[in-house]
Amino acid sequence: MRSRFAALRVRPAGIRARRLAQAAATAREGYWDGVLPGVTLLAERPEDAEAHRLLAVILPADTPPAELVRLVKIRWRIEHDYRELKHGLGLDHFEGRSWITLVTAAHAFLTEQRLAPKADTPDSPSTRSSTPSRTCRTAGPAPAPPAT
Repeated sequence: MRSRFAALRVRPAGIRARRLAQAAATAREGYWDGVLPGVTLLAERPEDAEAHRLLAVILPADTPPAELVRLVKIRWRIEHDYRELKHGLGLDHFEGRSWITLVTAAHAFLTEQRLAPKADTPDSPSTRSSTPSRTCRTAGPAPAPPAT
């Protein structure tokens, strides 16, 4: 997936933005100076699409654009993990705290196993068979054919 991005600092307008800013400033500092805080407007346009997507990002003004894009795109990973928790591990079967804990632990284990590097040697525990086979030799020269 490829997209083009543009970032621009703006000040949101409207009654809702004013009320939110006033409530946040009053709770934090005890008063509001009347200035709306700036936000970063991030515009995305995929290369193969005509539509744009606009996002208001409330992060510090000095956040690099590449970091803004990374944080916005990580949403796909979160949605993928949630879908895996629900459908692959059964999170949607029961909603108790202990069940959620077990499903989350199973997901963490599976993610760790998926990301763990695999050893290249045939004797490593990650690639070695747990039961020896009579038809497969793992070491040594091939046996000589029987004499006739």
